[in-house]
Amino acid sequence: MPAGKTMAKHRNPVRKEMLHNRLSREQLLKQIAAEQPVPRRTLSFYRYLKIEEPQRLRDELYREWSAMGVRGRIYLAREGINAQLSVPVAEFENFRQNLESRPGFGAMRFNPGVEDDGNSFLKLTIKVKRYIVNDGLGDFELDETVAAPHLKPLEFNRALEEPGTIVVDMRNQYESEVGHFENAICPDVPTFREELPVVADMLQDKKNEKILIYCTGGIRCEKAGAYLRKRGYKNVYQLEGGVINYAHAVKQEHLPSKFKGKNFVFDERLGERITDDVLAHCHICGAKSDRQINCANEGCHVLMVQCEACGHRLGNCCSEECQRISLLPEAERRALRKADESLKNKTWFSKKIRDSSATRSNP
Repeated sequence: MPAGKTMAKHRNPVRKEMLHNRLSREQLLKQIAAEQPVPRRTLSFYRYLKIEEPQRLRDELYREWSAMGVRGRIYLAREGINAQLSVPVAEFENFRQNLESRPGFGAMRFNPGVEDDGNSFLKLTIKVKRYIVNDGLGDFELDETVAAPHLKPLEFNRALEEPGTIVVDMRNQYESEVGHFENAICPDVPTFREELPVVADMLQDKKNEKILIYCTGGIRCEKAGAYLRKRGYKNVYQLEGGVINYAHAVKQEHLPSKFKGKNFVFDERLGERITDDVLAHCHICGAKSDRQINCANEGCHVLMVQCEACGHRLGNCCSEECQRISLLPEAERRALRKADESLKNKTWFSKKIRDSSATRSNP
């Protein structure tokens, strides 16, 4: 190994600690977060706007937000920004001013987390993408003439009670599996880009009906609502701020919650509980559970619903084989990940456990 690389390895204290204790980077970051707790606020926001130089903006934000201790996952593109992050409470106002001082970012609407333990993210990642949501629509122009009107939570509740109203979950199957609105249509699709044409096909004879759509924080519904309206669906409405905003309104305005179960979130928590209802079943044994985890074998890491009993029996792995691999030394696990490409076929395995879950639910 070249001398420069050896020196760089030892200059990096995180990498040095990883090598010394044989920890993965994720394990070490979790350990650091536990040992150095800082009060944090989890939030998400998005905006469709024209960004001329997303790479330059990315570099600016990364430098400035890193200095504030911000963690999270942010996507930038020429069409806008999509952000989920956590900010140290002591830096929150500095963060807000830093963001909103930029042209086009003023008066940003933040969606605060519902259940916030301060450990939603372990590091800061800001990526430049072609699009901020992988919707498969290409260069789809959003404008006020096609945008679906927003309904506030109380308005959404009232619309749900109107006879003939159709409500559609615009999230993925693994999200709606653990929580959804009463009587919602929940398409069995693994990605948003697959869902749009499926929904349009399912509702092709409902173009004059009142259609309500919702997602986690609102960003997917911006595109979905416009997509449907451009195809002749006249009465499409979206839930303002998504399920996250709805959950806050339920608590603050004492509204009856028509969303049941958990709201899936894309961070370390994997979910925020909205009601005590448990809608899902363990993918291993079929017991009622909405505990979602990733398989503890890093080479698999498939997302699954697993009850506490199966988690204890399998060491939070999806199978006995993955459990065996997860107990091997890190060097052996790394070698297996490189050698056995079948373990990386998450899409295949995700479909397998969804199909087995569907079989148990619909014998």
